[in-house]
Amino acid sequence: MKVLVAMSGGVDSSVAAALMREEGHDVIGVTLKLWSGPNGEAPTAGCCTVSDAEDARRVAAQLDIPYYVLDYTEEFRDGVVDRFVRDYGSGRTPNPCIECNRTVKFDRLLGSLAEFDSEFLVTGHHARNANVGGKWRLLRGQDRAKDQSYVLSMLTQGELSRVVLPVGELTKADVRTIAADMGLRTAAKPESMDICFVGQRDYRGFLREAAPEVFEPGRVTGTDGVELGRHDGIAGFTIGQRRGLGVALGEPRFVVRIDAGSSTVVLGRRDELAVAGARVSQLTWSVGHPVSGRVMAQYRAHGEPVEATIHGDRLLFTDRQEAVAPGQTVAFYDDDMVLGGALVADTFV
Repeated sequence: MKVLVAMSGGVDSSVAAALMREEGHDVIGVTLKLWSGPNGEAPTAGCCTVSDAEDARRVAAQLDIPYYVLDYTEEFRDGVVDRFVRDYGSGRTPNPCIECNRTVKFDRLLGSLAEFDSEFLVTGHHARNANVGGKWRLLRGQDRAKDQSYVLSMLTQGELSRVVLPVGELTKADVRTIAADMGLRTAAKPESMDICFVGQRDYRGFLREAAPEVFEPGRVTGTDGVELGRHDGIAGFTIGQRRGLGVALGEPRFVVRIDAGSSTVVLGRRDELAVAGARVSQLTWSVGHPVSGRVMAQYRAHGEPVEATIHGDRLLFTDRQEAVAPGQTVAFYDDDMVLGGALVADTFV
């Protein structure tokens, strides 16, 4: 079959392309240009750097496959960066990498398959995709420590039917061994954990430079409403934050609530971080139908799933959970199978 491989310049996507080529498929490699600085320069830290594109190009040349760079900078700014700014400016905690998958990578690349006369999109995500009884199932990757099914929880049946995940059955060690055996230049390349448009800076530094208007001064209060201090913008705070609060109280305090309407940051004790549940929005069911009842809910990329029940847009945790923030993605599981995903709209105690 003819496939389009999203090549980030990392070892996982390099091996994904190599495995598809080794299996005899007609492979085309593409790298996405997603972000550029004020003068059009590519980022120097995080993913999608100039060196990443060069690594992807050289791996494609080694595999003797066609290679293209697709410019999605406008779509990325509109769908990911601008939303990142808006979310922090409204007291939410976004995950830009998931939003990039949702609105740019999978959406645009799946829409581009016909342009490349390709049938499937291949990525290097550590997750598995299987057809069971005519239904597609998104499953956790074989390497649980590297599992990326959480960031793919917004994929639908239609999308899953056109996505291939070759490294999902492998451990990260297996991937590096395969890359080394094939002589791929990315075999020992370290992983990047930085947000591409933020780089190695603190995200607050990016916001102050790119959108200073989101920093509107306001009050810092306790849960009793008593003012404890002042802040220079709610964009500098996230639910669960303990350090950098700008007030000294003699005992630990955490951000337990952010009121965007009044630009107020509310601090409380650790036990006041716990919530009973959340109202969710932008629900997507990977299994192809709404699910009601018991689920395992994961609300952090590297967090452990917790028992919960969902009915409509209401998610109720079996045990109260700490630091669940509006804007976070929550993925729903049944054992290793992804049921779907959503965004946390708000929480309740």
